[in-house]
Amino acid sequence: MGDDQNSKAGQSPMLQINKLSATVADKPILKGLSLSINAGEIHAIMGPNGAGKSTLAYTLGGRPGYEVTGGSVRFTPPRHPGLDPGSGLASGAALAGSPAPDQVRGDEIDLLALAPHERAAAGLFLGFQYPVEIPGVSFVQFLREAANAQRKVRGQEPLSGAEFLKLAREKAGLLRMDMDMLKRPVNVGFSGGEKKRAEMVQMGILDPSFAVLDETDSGLDIDALRIVGDGINAIMRRPEKAVLLITHYQRLLDYVKPDFVHVLAGGRIVKTGGPELALQLEEEGYEAVAA
Repeated sequence: MGDDQNSKAGQSPMLQINKLSATVADKPILKGLSLSINAGEIHAIMGPNGAGKSTLAYTLGGRPGYEVTGGSVRFTPPRHPGLDPGSGLASGAALAGSPAPDQVRGDEIDLLALAPHERAAAGLFLGFQYPVEIPGVSFVQFLREAANAQRKVRGQEPLSGAEFLKLAREKAGLLRMDMDMLKRPVNVGFSGGEKKRAEMVQMGILDPSFAVLDETDSGLDIDALRIVGDGINAIMRRPEKAVLLITHYQRLLDYVKPDFVHVLAGGRIVKTGGPELALQLEEEGYEAVAA
């Protein structure tokens, strides 16, 4: 099975990627990739180095330097009050440069037409393989500002200091992270595992409808892998949400069970299957399975 697969009968996909092509430094990386992901599903993408996995993640997130040269990405998030026509975002009252009403009405959105912060406000979360450090900005301050900015766009009241700290404690506890760590500058002095857990706390607080997680298992020991996997399940395994997991290894999928596994090679999805495909890849390698 190749690029076009798995749409449930009569169900509009939450994310519809159609013949997506993208370049990095003028080098073609994605070459007509297509993929449909429905609400309530978890998809895993696996592939060899240089296949385009991280390029797909960063293209969906709108990271600068990743130029789309063809195709489309349509995103249908759950409706928020602030995403209705006539709301703060639609009228331009929320953020400068906000999308036009036809882009944000809670129906289908042209994801590629949005700036990164607009994609986040619409419900997209991008987890980095290497979370960045932000010296001088405390994690608590960063998370509260980010959460309230998104709530404003969605037409929701901002969280008070007490409300935010209660939410932060809940999500930090889920990831077994000491609240004192969130008082430190963003990711500064964190180990690789601590950065990944902190990122999952961020995901829990922002509560996205769709998460793209780029090699979240990178640098995690066995215990941290289980904690992060449990966090992903607790935050994102819901009927109204969906996840795209990008990974090299099957081990994360022992904790976060995917509905579909895709093999990405040469900038396109070349094979699709169930969780058993990840086990086959582990045993036989990419070259044998994707041939």
